[in-house]
Amino acid sequence: MGIMGNTNQSSITRSVITTLDDHGRDVMGLKTVAWKFPETKFVSGSLLTVESTHFAIMKQRGAVLNKYDTGQYPIETPDKPLLGKLVQGMFGGGTDSNPWQMEIIYLQRAKLKIQNKGVATSAEMAEMVYFVDYYTHIDSVDDALKLISHMPFAGDSISTDELADYAGPVIEQSINQILQVTPMERINEKIIEITELCKKHLTEFLGVYGITLNDLKLLVLPRDERMRELISLQAIGLTPHEAVRYYLALKMAEKGLVSAPNAAVGQSFNVGGALGTWNASGMAEIPTGAGQ
Repeated sequence: MGIMGNTNQSSITRSVITTLDDHGRDVMGLKTVAWKFPETKFVSGSLLTVESTHFAIMKQRGAVLNKYDTGQYPIETPDKPLLGKLVQGMFGGGTDSNPWQMEIIYLQRAKLKIQNKGVATSAEMAEMVYFVDYYTHIDSVDDALKLISHMPFAGDSISTDELADYAGPVIEQSINQILQVTPMERINEKIIEITELCKKHLTEFLGVYGITLNDLKLLVLPRDERMRELISLQAIGLTPHEAVRYYLALKMAEKGLVSAPNAAVGQSFNVGGALGTWNASGMAEIPTGAGQ
């Protein structure tokens, strides 16, 4: 995580401040929104490197000293002006060896994928599970400053999971606003409307933190597995009554019952030499005296 000087020595040497580890890999990865550089003491002439997918903010005692876009920047201690221009070549300059304590925060500007999921209820109080996948990014260094000003660090980083926790109540409220007054069988008709409402509320909420919402996809399913299968059968054109019959037939077939096809088409079948029929609930009706 950068080429650091030996902090156990009385004199801290110049260092390179970067998000790349010794193998050239980005330590922020695809799940980190913001990350604090682990060292806090630097001397004049240290080089701050900001990759093309990041922004950086420099703070001292809670105050923002500078903000950086992509590039390489020399850091100079307070007895010399703090430079903000891009370094064109190898850094040099300051000879001061007195350490300066400060905080460097890197922020992700690349698109990140975040997911929220939860349970809502339909108009009939049937439980529905929802999955919301959305993509976000930080558009500018000023937006990056908004994020660290409004979202606290619980540790040395802010992850996409933490961002999902912040956004969760907004998404849940948006979904319930429509779902709770919509019958379960009509929820698919409302998916576009629910999605647009989620986008609107989430865009406004994330904007406070300097985060831009790029896209959002929503999936709503019955929580009960049987209901999902019945709705799937109706989706291929079966009536509710036919869907129940075919569901029963599928379950019978899974158990190896030879009468499963009869259940599917609602036709009679023989049980022990007696003629039986299927009633409306899908149960076999055997004539009185059959098998005696």
